[in-house]
Amino acid sequence: MTTPVPVPVSAGGRELPHPRRAEIRLENVLQALADPMRLGIVRELAAAGGNELSCSQFDLPVTKSTSTHHFRVLRESGVVRQVYRGTAKLNGLREDDLDALFPGLLGRVLDAATRQADRLGG
Repeated sequence: MTTPVPVPVSAGGRELPHPRRAEIRLENVLQALADPMRLGIVRELAAAGGNELSCSQFDLPVTKSTSTHHFRVLRESGVVRQVYRGTAKLNGLREDDLDALFPGLLGRVLDAATRQADRLGG
């Protein structure tokens, strides 16, 4: 099985419903990021450097329906943007929106998650 190549966020495709920037709420973002599985997804997306990643590129130790749930929570909270390109559902971080609303939050959470993973050996 080959790994799909990340696609720049600017490429066209059919988007799923997302909250507008003005509708993103801090408590929803924090709740989405509080789950270790979702935080791991966000860390991988951040490491992709602005590229979108297909759901299938994430090696999550959960069922497909649970994986779908985690991505939906991230999308509905405003943390990620999902778009279909062909049959692939691609994910990208909404860094610009989050930084405009909550300056520095995402970067600090990701830094803290990295320090924790280093400390705990994960």
